[in-house]
Amino acid sequence: MGSRSGGPASGQANVADGAGPQRRPLSVSLAAAAQAIEAAQGKSYQSSSGIALTAIGAGTAVGLALAALGLARVRRWSRTPALLTQLFVGIVGIYLVQGHRYWLGGPALALSVAGLVLLLVPPSLRALAFVAKDPAAPAK
Repeated sequence: MGSRSGGPASGQANVADGAGPQRRPLSVSLAAAAQAIEAAQGKSYQSSSGIALTAIGAGTAVGLALAALGLARVRRWSRTPALLTQLFVGIVGIYLVQGHRYWLGGPALALSVAGLVLLLVPPSLRALAFVAKDPAAPAK
């Protein structure tokens, strides 16, 4: 199991390897920055909606960065946001494929499936699983 101070113990796969969420905070941050520029230039439909979209994008980028950091440090709490992110990306990928935008939906689906597989392989499950204490065991 991973130690509290850092990465996984020897012999275990790092759950942050592969097509994980580390690239998403940057792309979401760039989208939020582009929205902020459009809002500042007055190109948004309403300035209040441009500001709100910027805040939502920035908040999402921070949340995804925290989830990626938690995965890199093998923290149990990071599994749920990472799985939900992969699920959401898969749903968006299906929507894009149904809209005949295969060049966007195909990679989104592939990354979503790869992320789900990497989060659900046995080494990742062992590293991120909650180990219940035996209530019958004597207290130390």
